[in-house]
Amino acid sequence: MKLSIIIPVYNSSKILKTLLDSIHTHVASLVGESLEVILINDKSLDDSWSEIKRMKIKYNYIKGINLRKNYGQHSAIFCGLKNCSGDKIICMDDDMQHDPKHIPKLINQLDNYDVCYVKYVKREHNYFKILISQINNLVSSFLMSKSIKIYTSSFKCFNKTINNKIIANDDTFVFLDYWIFKYSRKITSIDVTHNKRLFGKTNYGFKELLTLWSKMIFLIEVEKKNFKYFIILIIRFFFRTFLKSYISYRKKISIEIQEII
Repeated sequence: MKLSIIIPVYNSSKILKTLLDSIHTHVASLVGESLEVILINDKSLDDSWSEIKRMKIKYNYIKGINLRKNYGQHSAIFCGLKNCSGDKIICMDDDMQHDPKHIPKLINQLDNYDVCYVKYVKREHNYFKILISQINNLVSSFLMSKSIKIYTSSFKCFNKTINNKIIANDDTFVFLDYWIFKYSRKITSIDVTHNKRLFGKTNYGFKELLTLWSKMIFLIEVEKKNFKYFIILIIRFFFRTFLKSYISYRKKISIEIQEII
């Protein structure tokens, strides 16, 4: 079994060493040479790419991808998924709020399920971000016909079959969780702890959240003209009329890679 860990990187040069050392401690000892860690530098403004190069010297299972532009978290992950070779794939953030010690528990769930998300026992986010996430969970549960008990965290894992279906989609318009629920219902979650961000402030704000919502609302397919269909039309109208700058479906920009190491 080969394990791929996909991590989008943005302005995390001061965190990467701690993160990768922790992955080595908790994961590399279990899977050995069957591990690959793919770090996708999403046009960071600090020296994250230089730090990725330094850490690759220390750990030869690291693969670095330097993107030509800043594409956002989901697109960066999508790029990593297209360049991974694992039978099981972990997606996680670069800020140490997702603790690598939980990775073995996550991948064990794939013996019986296609996908495993996490549910945080106690979130180390501010109250506003927690509230927005709760609203997002309610809305996405309705739109994607998923259980409200499954929180679509960016810390998740799935098998190669699901990954192959995801990467068959167009990279100009990416919403990973929609595809995951489209391609499988064998989905579970586990409870994990949530750490405080190791350094600095989150790079994910309200603007990024609106952009993500716009991707979801314009990607969702509804064949029947039911209640959900008309709700989606209303939300799409709202985005087109009042939130034009967040409608990413009009920005047909393929992901360009500047360098791979």
